[in-house]
This record gives sequence, structure tokens and C-alpha cells, in this order.
Amino acid sequence: VQLVESGGGSVQVGGSLRLSCVASVDTIGRYCMGWFRQIPDREREGVAGVESDGSTTYADFVKGRFTISQDISRNIMYLQINSARPEDTAMYYCGVRLVAGCAVGPTKFWGEWGRGTQVTVS
Repeated sequence: VQLVESGGGSVQVGGSLRLSCVASVDTIGRYCMGWFRQIPDREREGVAGVESDGSTTYADFVKGRFTISQDISRNIMYLQINSARPEDTAMYYCGVRLVAGCAVGPTKFWGEWGRGTQVTVS
């Protein structure tokens, strides 16, 4: 499966962005999918995950600000970023969970990463 992220860009503090992750084959709604982010010299960290049944999990630092969702008919997963903060600046990646469950970490249980989309908050 190939995953392609898009929707990143520059946003002001307090602003919003919507990231998209398109899968090359029927993946959305069949597996646990997630969003991760990474800044240089730091480990990739989990942001949010969505199960095949639509249930969601979030990292504590984005609860109430980010929303993960999926459009199964279009094979797209989204990450809505609201109330953006400077510390949200990072490359954002989508991935597929490779083992049972849908916890957003650690990254060793995830794979099929896309190339990422950069989000800059200033």
C-alpha cells in the first residue's frame, strides 16, 4: 500500500489546517490508521489513530484540538488541526498499524509510511 499525505502548510498560532492521507488500495476503514509527527533530531511521535470501526485515540497533547476521521468511500483519512500551537510544527506522516490494537505508539508497530507533509505554526 502507498500512502500520500497532503494539506500541510504555514498557519498562524490559533489557526486551523486539514491534512489528508490517500491510500493506493482499500486500506481506510479496513485497518487501524494513524497520524504521527516528527521534528529533526527527535523520534517520530504518535498523534492520533482511527480504527476500522471509526473509534479514535489521541495523544494527550492534541486532545480537544485535533480530530482524526476517515472517508471510507474515498479511501482518505483526515487530521483536522485546530487551535494550532508553535509546538505543532513538524512533518506529519500517516501510517498503518501492523499489529492488533490502535494505540498511537510506539512507531515500531506501525509502517507503510507516506512521505509526509510539513506543518509550520508561527
